[in-house]
Amino acid sequence: MNITVYPGSPYPLGATWDGEGVNFALYADNATGVELCLFNTTEDESESVKIKLNERTHQVWHAYLPEIKPGQLYGYRVYGPYEPSNGHRFNPSKLLIDPYAKAISGTIDWHDSLFGYELGGSEEDMEMSTLDSAPFIPFSVVVDPNYDWEGVKKPRIPYHKSIIYEAHVKGLTKLHPDIPEEIRGSYAAIGHPVTIKYLQELGITAIELMPVHHFITDRHLADNGLTNYWGYNSIGFFAPDVRYSSSGTLGEQVVEFKNMVKALHKAGIEVILDVVYNHTGEGNHMGPTLSFRGVDNSSYYRLMEEDKRFYMDYTGTGNTLNAMMPPVLRLIMDSLRYWILEMHVDGFRFDLAATLARELHEVDRLGSFFDIIHQDPVISQVKLIAEPWDIGEGGYLVGKFPPGWAEWNGKYRDCIRDYWRGEESTLGEFAERFTGSSDLYRDDFRRPTASINFITAHDGFTLNDLVSYNEKHNEANGEDNNDGESHNRSWNCGAEGPTEDKKIVELRNRQKRNFLTTLFLSQGVPMLVAGDEISRTQQGNNNAYCQDNEISWINWLTADKELLAFTQKIIDLRRNHPVFCRRRWFQGQPIKGLGVEDIAWFQPDGSEMTEERWNHDFAKSLGVFLNGRGLHSVGPKGEQIIDDSFYLIFNAHHEDVDYIIPEAKYGAQWTKILDTYHTEIKDEATTVEAGGNIRIGSRSVVLLHHPAGQLVTPK
Repeated sequence: MNITVYPGSPYPLGATWDGEGVNFALYADNATGVELCLFNTTEDESESVKIKLNERTHQVWHAYLPEIKPGQLYGYRVYGPYEPSNGHRFNPSKLLIDPYAKAISGTIDWHDSLFGYELGGSEEDMEMSTLDSAPFIPFSVVVDPNYDWEGVKKPRIPYHKSIIYEAHVKGLTKLHPDIPEEIRGSYAAIGHPVTIKYLQELGITAIELMPVHHFITDRHLADNGLTNYWGYNSIGFFAPDVRYSSSGTLGEQVVEFKNMVKALHKAGIEVILDVVYNHTGEGNHMGPTLSFRGVDNSSYYRLMEEDKRFYMDYTGTGNTLNAMMPPVLRLIMDSLRYWILEMHVDGFRFDLAATLARELHEVDRLGSFFDIIHQDPVISQVKLIAEPWDIGEGGYLVGKFPPGWAEWNGKYRDCIRDYWRGEESTLGEFAERFTGSSDLYRDDFRRPTASINFITAHDGFTLNDLVSYNEKHNEANGEDNNDGESHNRSWNCGAEGPTEDKKIVELRNRQKRNFLTTLFLSQGVPMLVAGDEISRTQQGNNNAYCQDNEISWINWLTADKELLAFTQKIIDLRRNHPVFCRRRWFQGQPIKGLGVEDIAWFQPDGSEMTEERWNHDFAKSLGVFLNGRGLHSVGPKGEQIIDDSFYLIFNAHHEDVDYIIPEAKYGAQWTKILDTYHTEIKDEATTVEAGGNIRIGSRSVVLLHHPAGQLVTPK
């Protein structure tokens, strides 16, 4: 094959087709030489053409090939010193995935040649391997960037109106009987009308997809017949994973992903991606050489100062990307902009985001990463959600991310779990978490929407298992049940796992309703894990990261339809009443012109909560008045927003509690519209007068409603 080679340009990085040819550009600062390798088919074991890149502009090697078209398979071989102790692991025997590849042809076929050193050698990783890895590594793919979005615009839903649904592309649709079998588990299945209709009827506004960046399955998992199902092991930060493509055509996963996004946007649903920029799938110093390690190890990774052979590990995966280095920051920012501008996603959830904030060893919340995010006119305008912790010292940063960021609120999760399982905890913290965690976010001029509230997430028990198991049951993972969190703050309600005891089953169902009610009526942004609304179980496995099977997939045939109907109702309540999703903090003071607070807390006898009561560990019951007329907010056209008022009564006590409704100034007459004590949803209304008595069942929530026009204004 005769290939014409022009000098090309150092920008943009990656392989860029302009309609006439492809520009190839690779950052490799410490390399002494770079070869571009072209392949004809995915079955090729060696390249058909090797092209030495003679052009180098600063640290970028580049060339332009006029005859190359989308679909072309390629990789790189990079030359330089193999000196692990100095941080260099160049090895031209290893074909490398382009760090900027927009598509990757397939998955890794594990083989000793994928390692840069001689496996089993006496010098471990110090002796370079000369085995050619090309037959066993997937190829990078040139893609066509052109796509017709048909004028479909992003929904741009504000945080305070957002309801997030965390889902796995495969797990959500793999067993769905109403989706065509040939596309189940794919991007196409997420964008299918059946899935979209379900999401709309549920009432969510955004689907947060677990990692779709191309990832690898660790060799030890593959050898044990397992897989990295969750996908937190990225190797391609621009490439949608090929495993979720239904077509199997080279590069088609990019088009299929865009089709999915377009279909969701047409339905008014946003797409948020769970992204992993804190590490790669290459592991520690004994890991494989697949991409970054071979392109320029010392530039991409954080290495130990005393011996650059070893990696700093703030993630528990063996390595940490060096976000202090300009080329790594550029990679992350280029990736984010690509997914926003080219793939039209609406936001990101950053895995172990504290790692990205680390400058040297300490976490610096105003580090380079945040500075660049804030000044970027594209990235700063989408939803940015942090998992605000990593495993390093000082890495728990809940409430400490800068303005502009929302956070997974781990303190909300822990507090609400403790409250409903009857653990000793103060009502004061429960009130803080329910009202948006002002203790965490208010001082930085952030709003309640900085708190992403969740009871469960992909990592840990499902909602069903949270009320069904005291202990984790991870034996299927092959690690002797030593993996996964041991302190789950769960309660099995009297029996471990499945039971036919009707009283226990009834209590578990009630606890699910309690958790869901608390979640969706709390201030902040609620996040629901896919399947929790239909009682999905993982059989007690709280770390199903390697279970690509029925343990992780949603079984739609066993869906709990009663719980689904309840979840739809509670989400509908939230969406229709701004008082449950305020843009601003409660003030707790009388509102001008009304004389009634925007929020007030009460004891069972109808009197307001006292300081002593707030601090009692044994107090498990309280009521809260939410004044919808006191929102002090305006609509998009400047109109005053006036909502109904509500009175919520929480009872986590194991016995029934009699409640006296507060004085008439808070509402003369109330209508009960929700009671989690009951399995069925009743249409008939129960009314209660101010000063009247209402019995609240053990471990339940009651919601009373008061129309806006009936609020009694004191003289």
